[in-house]
Amino acid sequence: MINRNWKEEFEGRVAWIRDLVEASGARGIIFGNSGGKDSALVGILCRAACENTVGIIMPCASRRNYGEDAEDGRALAERFGIETRTVDLTAVRERELAALEGITELTDLAIANIAPRLRMTTLYTIGQSEGRLVAGTGNRSETYMGYFTKWGDGACDFNPIADLTATEVFAFLRYLGAPDSIVEKAPSAGLFDGQTDEQEMGVTYSAIDRYLTEGTASEADRKIIDRYHARSEHKRHPIPTYPA
Repeated sequence: MINRNWKEEFEGRVAWIRDLVEASGARGIIFGNSGGKDSALVGILCRAACENTVGIIMPCASRRNYGEDAEDGRALAERFGIETRTVDLTAVRERELAALEGITELTDLAIANIAPRLRMTTLYTIGQSEGRLVAGTGNRSETYMGYFTKWGDGACDFNPIADLTATEVFAFLRYLGAPDSIVEKAPSAGLFDGQTDEQEMGVTYSAIDRYLTEGTASEADRKIIDRYHARSEHKRHPIPTYPA
């Protein structure tokens, strides 16, 4: 059971975003409107803090991107008054794959990570052109597990939900009245058809969050969580540089 004052949380985070944008001199905010829970919460908070917030729907190869994810992204935008644009990246991805043909033997994971990196390139290109800050959408649970793409969805100018576990994100969205289709669907990075986060990791977010907040987990879950955390350590540290 989560005992949080979500009204206070909302007001505090909105004020923090508003101050950050003002101090930066930026003219607005941009975020990837993926149709997922984290993206939804970030979009709601940013729109409340800055009227000039735009969400970009970026389908890339997966049928799910064109279907329920895009529909949920539009439903969120309509409910909370968020400007929305769509950039189809499938053809760009195909050109990248074609350019790499014969250069090396691409792994499935490397191919899957093309989409989030193209999306971040898109957000920064639009953001720089329009004077916008890029909002990050990763939560605490994903960061601990390393369940994000380095220089993809892990790149941003600021992140208003980085301290929240996945369980807290769900509860916050319910408080804010986000569309049920977003709150209730299985979390997915949408990297390929049929993919869900929990199935891919082999552990549930509730188990991860219980481990993070209470330090308890079954032996099987603990092994998975510790393995993911250890092998993704490089993602959570600054770039190593020569010690001058």
